Amino acid sequence: MKRSKFHLRRRYCFICAFLVLINKVFLQDTVEGFIGGSVVLPCSSDEHDLKLQDINVLWRDKGSETVYDIISGKDSVERQNSRYKNRAETFPEEYERRNFSIKLINLTHADEGEFSCFITHSSYSKQEIVWLFINDSAAVASTESPQQENHELQLFSSCETQR
Repeated sequence: MKRSKFHLRRRYCFICAFLVLINKVFLQDTVEGFIGGSVVLPCSSDEHDLKLQDINVLWRDKGSETVYDIISGKDSVERQNSRYKNRAETFPEEYERRNFSIKLINLTHADEGEFSCFITHSSYSKQEIVWLFINDSAAVASTESPQQENHELQLFSSCETQR
């Protein structure tokens, strides 16, 4: 009987550890956008000890097309798919806080689907998946000022660092 309890406890611990690892390695978010509108696709890292110049961030869409790259802490659009030219923006002032979210503007039905953010470093890697759903409802023109948008981004960033 003792052996059976030991095996059950060991199995339980293994399952718990496995679930924690899955949550850490394969994070998912859901974002809703509107035709013609814009959305922020979140991606961040809790690893603040890494040097920014040693970090690469690769954003890919459902077809593995390049949405945006941040190489050695600097924006790179050399390999960006033409669908995302002048439609994907980053927030360079947020990189030091390890916030590598992107803003996708002028949304279309074709944008709906899975987006992946890969953060890589020689001693660390992380993948986040963001599911973008496009709502057919007409988008109401945004009346937010850049200061309001920046404030929302700062709130998002501070929430991410508290995870």
